[in-house]
Amino acid sequence: MRNRPGTRLLLIIATLLVFVFGIIGIPQGISPAALKASLLRRIHLGLDLSGGTHLILQVMVDEAVGTTTDSDLARMQTDLASAGFEATGNKPDLKQPAVVQLSGIAPDKVQSALTVLGNRYGAQYEFANAGGVITASMKQSAVAELKENTLQQAVDVIRTRVDTLGVSEPTIQEYNVGSNQILVELPGIDDPARVKDVIQSTARLEIHLVNGGPFPTEAAAVQSLGGTLPFDQEMVHAEPGASSAESGDQVYLLKKAPEVAGTDIRDAQSGTNQNTNEAQVTFYLTTAAGNHFADFTQQNKGKGLAIVLDNKIREVANIHDQIRDTGTISGGSMNKTQSDELALLLRTGALPASIHYLQESSVGPSLGADSIRQGVLASVVGMLAVMAFMLIYYRGAGINADLALLLNLIILLGFMGYTHAVLTLPGIAGVILTIGMGVDSNVLIFERIREEMRAGKSASASVDQGFAHAWTTIVDTHVTTIVSAAILFIFGSGPVKGFAITLTFGLFANIFTAVFVSRTIFDANVNRRSRGEAISI
Repeated sequence: MRNRPGTRLLLIIATLLVFVFGIIGIPQGISPAALKASLLRRIHLGLDLSGGTHLILQVMVDEAVGTTTDSDLARMQTDLASAGFEATGNKPDLKQPAVVQLSGIAPDKVQSALTVLGNRYGAQYEFANAGGVITASMKQSAVAELKENTLQQAVDVIRTRVDTLGVSEPTIQEYNVGSNQILVELPGIDDPARVKDVIQSTARLEIHLVNGGPFPTEAAAVQSLGGTLPFDQEMVHAEPGASSAESGDQVYLLKKAPEVAGTDIRDAQSGTNQNTNEAQVTFYLTTAAGNHFADFTQQNKGKGLAIVLDNKIREVANIHDQIRDTGTISGGSMNKTQSDELALLLRTGALPASIHYLQESSVGPSLGADSIRQGVLASVVGMLAVMAFMLIYYRGAGINADLALLLNLIILLGFMGYTHAVLTLPGIAGVILTIGMGVDSNVLIFERIREEMRAGKSASASVDQGFAHAWTTIVDTHVTTIVSAAILFIFGSGPVKGFAITLTFGLFANIFTAVFVSRTIFDANVNRRSRGEAISI
């Protein structure tokens, strides 16, 4: 009894139409330009094809560790003071940001102080006592978690900033796992310098208690303290032109631990001061930060408060009344554009640590167009060469393979269109490799059919046995390659991911075309022939 491929043929035609729609959608016309525009709306071009900027950034995660231990040390001193233990804090080695020390505690009270610290900070720190000096070392697990969170927060902040600037289809992700690096690819960007400035701007807003100043120099500030700067204080310069530094350089002594940090800001908006007509930025604190700030300002009325932005004092003012969750930044030479950008940076969050540029490269639109032409030419030449070989070597069956190969390409591009995949130059290489894999499957099937025919079996039986025996080998080869592509996708960067995606889509399409489509065409061919008549293969 012969196979009836009619139903399968209808399924193949329906599949073809579905994936053609995936490639071009509903075109605005039938001209080549309209079809090309429809194609590019469905399948986006990657950085190497459309042009743009490629950056690799190094996140200085040790800075985040140092900032965290500084803040924790200040809290440890406060907690010890509340428990009746006066202690002086310092860092014994700046090259070890995770280690801090507490000294000056009476010998008979050290053990009690260790108990207080262990109860409150034992989850993150290990404490040791040597001659009355308490050394607090952040646990390795806590350091690793802090570094990982710092890297992820940097990725999130950069992505938010880039998205706000309207860059289409950016790639922002961890790069070279374990190295604390970030890959940033911005296709089609026309002003890389401005984007770099926005990405790198830390915009770290902090509010500190003023302990002294202004002083004309750092030496004068230290001299006012008897020649030694306590660990829990820091010297910060006022930004030239700010209201706190109307003439010359001025230095203030500030409490090192901030009362408000950048992560406490929930929103920021630019505007204009109605009284002075100056540009200003209004920021709003989270509920928890607002409650803390309200308590702090209530307890410190009459004292000075400094608004520090990127390690420069922007404003210094006395606390007259309780302040809860709203503040403003104004004055200086800030214009409307700068206030808009500052509000954006505060709104999208501060980078948890500074970043350094390790690599920067740009791809021009003309070079991208060149890559497209050469990639398409390579694909076309490769496909034509393969199709010609199949026709010459397998004769009539070669037409079968060529039809399956064309359908394979349509399914692959349709997949990419439906998923709005980004096509890169390595992605084009994946398409070419898929062509070779598709032919490989057909070769396995055709050679098996030839063996069955040489054994004296009929055309129908040879086709049945050929597909039955080749099926296991085809599945094995495709599954192993798909697993390899999955590994490339998980651990690879943007272009490598593009290669893995197109290769995987193509392999699934191969299984369908090499087995289902090819088998349908063979069955239709066998049905047209008289019983016992050989097929061309």
